[in-house]
Amino acid sequence: MKKILVLGGAHIDRRGMIETETAPGASNPGSWMEEAGGGGFNAARNLSRLGFQVRIIAPRGGDVTGEAVAEAARQAGVEDTPFTFLDRRTPSYTAILERDGNLVIALADMDLYKLFTPRRLKVRAVREAITASDILLCDANLPEDTLAALGLVARACEKPLAAIAISPAKAVKLKAALADIDILFMNEAEARALTGETAADVRDWPDILRKAGLSGGVVTRGASEVVAFDGNEKAILHPPLIREVKDVTGAGDAMASGYLAAIAEGKTIAEALRRGAAAAAITVQSPFATAHDLSKDSVEAMLGLVPQAEMLA
Repeated sequence: MKKILVLGGAHIDRRGMIETETAPGASNPGSWMEEAGGGGFNAARNLSRLGFQVRIIAPRGGDVTGEAVAEAARQAGVEDTPFTFLDRRTPSYTAILERDGNLVIALADMDLYKLFTPRRLKVRAVREAITASDILLCDANLPEDTLAALGLVARACEKPLAAIAISPAKAVKLKAALADIDILFMNEAEARALTGETAADVRDWPDILRKAGLSGGVVTRGASEVVAFDGNEKAILHPPLIREVKDVTGAGDAMASGYLAAIAEGKTIAEALRRGAAAAAITVQSPFATAHDLSKDSVEAMLGLVPQAEMLA
């Protein structure tokens, strides 16, 4: 069983779902839910459910919210080894969603992540965790200098490094680490923020991102085509049509998890893209950021609805 070490976001997600047509500037009827989340943490739980041995290291506050995150890790089979700051709040993400699941606005209270400084990578327990892992996965919740330092550590240790861009505002923190990242998972807005360029066609993103110094990645566009590339190949896929979308939160993290799991198992980028799309399709049909029924078997079953990826010249 391959070991994956995740360094990144693990916090609480609060989501309000509007039940009628959205009325800006007014009170909207709706419902509220709260669960553990964060790009890195969502991916960690997904990868554990897909059969990997996963450990996560993330800053945590000494509060009830932090305890909820720890319990969610335990339930998903993730080894949780946080840096705990007893006098701080655990980070949180609060989102308001329209009734079709699309995001209206969100608030991120993430200051605690600033304390995950490059010095933390030198802590003996962290160094040992990196050495013991087969794959490293980080997200852009971490500070820019920490991401750059992690890239250098990954290269020195000869460990594959994958990353999740999180948001356009946070994606830019990955610029200094691009040359050391093997796979970067991002949406089109994050790709634009990272490169300062716009692709006339989604097929142009691999060349644009390679020019920026990235050797491999996946660019998603919601329900539209998704493109993946590595140092040699490019592939494009149109995700399956999902008629009953409950919540799009975590879809990108599920894509990253399915894709990374397939690459770790030696599959091609075309097949990895299909498995990422399958994991995302399972997730958007769940009310949670990580589908509790995600598994190798459920991904295999969903593949029947996922079209073949097209290899690009």
